[in-house]
Amino acid sequence: QVQLVESGGGLVQPGGSLRLSCVASTNIFSIYTMGWYRQAPGKQRELVAIFTSAGFTDYADSVKGRFTISRDYAKKAMYLQMNSLKPEDTAVYYCRYASDWGQGTKVTVSS
Repeated sequence: QVQLVESGGGLVQPGGSLRLSCVASTNIFSIYTMGWYRQAPGKQRELVAIFTSAGFTDYADSVKGRFTISRDYAKKAMYLQMNSLKPEDTAVYYCRYASDWGQGTKVTVSS
């Protein structure tokens, strides 16, 4: 089992930016799907951005053009750059690597 630790969440005003990080306890490999998900209060967890095992990236329609997923194999890390944040982006954000999940980091977008 891979331990995943997210960080970078916080309170930000609408239009602002945050960069989330997810560091794995082991080396990460592109053959496994890895990505970011979020869960807003009272809602189901949803996919935000993902690296597929085939090497493609995909984004939820609601974040396309605003969020960018990236990864650094040397640092065993995955990132989510979030720009032009909106109140509806408020959620707990989770990273996932294969079948393992992090504990989540809370993002609140509010004035």
